[in-house]
Amino acid sequence: MVNVVLDTNILVSSLLTYGPPAVIVDLIADGIVIPFYSNPILQEYWEVLSRKKFGFNPVQVTRLIHDIVRTGISVEGKSDKNKKVNEEDRIFYDAAVEAGVYLITGNIRHFPKEPFIITPAQFLTLIGNIK
Repeated sequence: MVNVVLDTNILVSSLLTYGPPAVIVDLIADGIVIPFYSNPILQEYWEVLSRKKFGFNPVQVTRLIHDIVRTGISVEGKSDKNKKVNEEDRIFYDAAVEAGVYLITGNIRHFPKEPFIITPAQFLTLIGNIK
């Protein structure tokens, strides 16, 4: 099992098309990937995935977020104000730092260069080497 924090853009992408983000969501359902989250992260997931512009099925959104909570681990996501992080993305960074897990994002440029912050494709390569 591999532990991760998922940026919201991973969930959005997983619902839009079948690619690396959707594979990661499937790995969560299979119990291979364990998501870590905080209450602010869950609030962000609900808010973004419920936006009318995406038109996502509310049942599908609910199932996805409930799967994350059911299979995942909650953390407080204490802030590390010493790191320069886009404030909108801080909740993900802080949760990953606190939990000591990978942060998977499609917007890697929003975060400081850290070895634990990776793209979906990098993660799938990594997990392929772990299996």
